[in-house]
Amino acid sequence: MPEKILIVEDEARIVRTLRLYLERAGFEVTAVSDGKQAIPAFQKEKPTLVLLDLNLPQMDGLDICRDMRKLHDVPIIMLTARIEETDRLIGLELGADDYITKPFSPREVVARIRAVLRRAQHSSSQNDTLRAGALLVDLAGYRVWLGDHQLSLTQSEFDILAALAAHKGRVLSRLQLLDATQGIAFEGFERTIDQHIKNLRKKIKTAIGDLPVIDTVYGVGYRLDSVDL
Repeated sequence: MPEKILIVEDEARIVRTLRLYLERAGFEVTAVSDGKQAIPAFQKEKPTLVLLDLNLPQMDGLDICRDMRKLHDVPIIMLTARIEETDRLIGLELGADDYITKPFSPREVVARIRAVLRRAQHSSSQNDTLRAGALLVDLAGYRVWLGDHQLSLTQSEFDILAALAAHKGRVLSRLQLLDATQGIAFEGFERTIDQHIKNLRKKIKTAIGDLPVIDTVYGVGYRLDSVDL
């Protein structure tokens, strides 16, 4: 079965272009044009990935992203003409996996979709676990435990934590972590790693309290050592 992409976008010209390129690439495409249609279409179509515009009639894209994340951890790539970094970081904090600013190349969109889906398929095909003290990363089951606490992570958060656990004790730069989450290192998006790390720390703190798990090595990147509870 072809992988299904749900496009939530109110500009008909953009939808037509994306549909053309995505269908040529072998994807099945469904599109809706306003925010209120997004969640019903999401529940009905059960897409493999969502392309979500931020500036939508009826309902804001950030609110849609928040609601989708309550229902499923399917990858979400945001499309937007907003250029403010704050908007991008808010989207990532809500659980978006990637962020593409308009105007964009439809070929780049296809490449970014394939990179996100490759990561998901790679994670599901693994038959291994990673341990760092009380931290257990189940690559096959796409699950993470800290002691008795299971963490609910987005795909990008999982990939970052898995990369850090796989290189326990070593410092990974933002570009290295970006490559682990995107499949390609986009230098302009290094700050997205900081936001994903912030989200991870927040979820870890909720689970086990304010214990250091992911260390910041200033000017270099991030490091994870064995987690002692």
